[in-house]
Amino acid sequence: MKCDRIIILLTKGENIMSNNLVITIGRQYGSAGREIGQKLAADLGIKCYDKEILAVAAKESGLCQELFETHDEKPTNSFLYSLVMDTYSLGYTSSGFVDMPINHKVFLAQFDAIKKLAHQESCIIVGRCADYALEEYENAISVFIHAKLDSRIKRIQRLYQMTEDKAKDVINKTDKKRASYYNYYSSKKWGDAKSYDLCIDSSIAGIDGTKEMIKQFIKIKEQKNEFK
Repeated sequence: MKCDRIIILLTKGENIMSNNLVITIGRQYGSAGREIGQKLAADLGIKCYDKEILAVAAKESGLCQELFETHDEKPTNSFLYSLVMDTYSLGYTSSGFVDMPINHKVFLAQFDAIKKLAHQESCIIVGRCADYALEEYENAISVFIHAKLDSRIKRIQRLYQMTEDKAKDVINKTDKKRASYYNYYSSKKWGDAKSYDLCIDSSIAGIDGTKEMIKQFIKIKEQKNEFK
């Protein structure tokens, strides 16, 4: 597949006119955020997109999927970030897009795929600044799942047969990478309660308990909207 097809992207400020429910999940590594998202999606009868969003973005944009996998939730420097956001907010010509560094293309294509998904269907999207992409979407609920470090270490050890030291190192590096990516590409701070509608400690609530808390939050929001 050629990797130079032009992407037609939505602007950041465009409202998504849809009644679809979209739940975005930010997560600390080892907090079971993906598993919780998958279980919640099964209960609600909708799809959960984690790395699957990469395939969607690749298909929509015509860029090679390998490019999305290479740059998946990886931070860039602040200079590149400013160039991306200037281009995104002011618009660009087709020739301008072709000349963009690949980091820009991947970021913008993924943003566009997230917004299109929200327009097309109710779903759950894990990570990848989805809450920021849908910041102006009324029916989006942003969740951040965290957990105590010792609980996350034990989970990663169990899932990937790692030593305690190795698991701790992987957790710290992954969280740092996710925080850097989120903080560069959004106007908010990764893991800060003010950045999300709901924050839950899965090491206290448990996987099923966290899932049920999110479901209850959805009901509360829906009831509130009924009386507007």
